Amino acid sequence: MHVVIFEGNQWGTFAPLSLSRPVFSLSTGATSLLEKQIRHLKPSRLSLWVRPEMESFCRQRIVPHLNVPTEINQPLNDEPALFFSGRTVHLSDFEVPSQEAVVVDERDIIRLAYISRPGLSPADIFRRSPRWLELLQLPQTMSQGRLVDSLWDLIHWNDESLVEDYAQLQSDSASKPAGAYHMVNEDDVWLAADVTLSPGCVLDASKGPVMIGAGATIGANAVISGPCSIGPNARIRPLAQIREGTTIGAGCTIGGEVSQSIFLAQTNKGHEGFVGHSYIGKWVNLGSGTTVSNLKNTYGEVRARIGNQDVMTGRQFLGSIIGDHSKTAILTRLSAGTYVGFSTMVALTGTAPQHIPSFTFLTDAGAKPYEMDKAIEVSKRVFARRDREFDATDEQLMKYVAAVAPRVEL
Repeated sequence: MHVVIFEGNQWGTFAPLSLSRPVFSLSTGATSLLEKQIRHLKPSRLSLWVRPEMESFCRQRIVPHLNVPTEINQPLNDEPALFFSGRTVHLSDFEVPSQEAVVVDERDIIRLAYISRPGLSPADIFRRSPRWLELLQLPQTMSQGRLVDSLWDLIHWNDESLVEDYAQLQSDSASKPAGAYHMVNEDDVWLAADVTLSPGCVLDASKGPVMIGAGATIGANAVISGPCSIGPNARIRPLAQIREGTTIGAGCTIGGEVSQSIFLAQTNKGHEGFVGHSYIGKWVNLGSGTTVSNLKNTYGEVRARIGNQDVMTGRQFLGSIIGDHSKTAILTRLSAGTYVGFSTMVALTGTAPQHIPSFTFLTDAGAKPYEMDKAIEVSKRVFARRDREFDATDEQLMKYVAAVAPRVEL
C-alpha cells in the first residue's frame, strides 16, 4: 500500500521544534511519530510531503534510516494512496477503507484520506487548492489514530506512547547480571547491549516499563521510574531522578530531577535543577541550577503562546518548550508555559519572560539579536565535542529557521 505522510499548513503550531524538522519527526515515547506511523500503517511504499526547505533534511537525515522505499514530495501516480497527517499518533494498527473516504476535523482540515488522484502534489495541500478541497466532499470514514494539536499533547500522552513502544519491542532484553543496583518489577525493565548500571542505581518499573538504550550509562544512586525511555549512549548523572513519563534522547547528559518531559538527542542538562512537563529540542544546554516550573502558584490552567496568540492549554501542568541549539545560564528560572525559540541564549538574574523568540540573546541589559555567524560558530564547537561535523545541511537548516521564525513566532 502506498502511504503519504504530509505536514500540512499547521506545522507552525509546533514551533519552535517544527522550525527545524518536519512535524512527523517529533519524538513521542521511545520513537518518533513517523516510526509509529510506519509501524501501524505497514506501507509497501512511502511518500513524505513536506515544506520544500525540508526536502534535503528528509533525504539525508530521515530516509536512510527507513526500511521502506521512500520518495520526497513526488506527485501521486495511478496507484491509490492512503493519506495521513504527520501529526497523527498511532498506538494501534490501521484498517484501510474499502473505497475512497476521508476524515475531516471541525476546521475542515483533512487528517486522513484514501484516494486515487493522479497528479495531486504537495503544493495542493499547502495552497489548499480546489483539487485538495474537493476531497472534503468524499464520504466520511472512521477516525483512527490520535491527532496532535500541540506540543503539550505529546507531553501529556507520553506515558501511553512509552508503554506502546515497550509492547512493540521484538528482541529480548540484554541479560541482567547481579550487581550493586536494584530493579523493581524486573520483567518490565528492558536493557539493550552495553548498558552500564552504576552502584546504587534503581530502575523502578512498578508503574510502567523502563527502557535503556545501547551504550547508556546510569550513574550511581540515580533513580529511573517508568514508564521511561533512556536513549542510546545517554548518560544519567549520579543521584539524578528521572520520573515517569520521560523520554531522554540519544547522547543526552541528564542530571537533577526530570518529570514527564521529552528531551531530543544530544542535549545537556548535566547538573541540579528541575524540569517538568516540558519538550526540549536537540543540542540544547541547560546551565547548572536551571529550573523549569510546571505548575502555577494558583494551581490554575497554564497559558502558553502559539504565534501571536496566548492560548489556554487546558493543562494544569505544563513546563517549557525549548527549541534546538538554545542555552540557559546558571540558575535560570523559567515559569510554566514558557516558549524559548531556536538558537536563543537566556542569561538573566530574574525569571525569564514567557515568550523568547528565536535567535535572541537575552540578558539583564535587554534583548539583542543572536547573529547568524556567531550561532554557526558556536554550533560547530558544540558538534566537534560530539565528533560530529556541522555540515551544509545543518547550515541550510539554520538559515532557513532564521528566515521563517519571525513569521511563525510574530
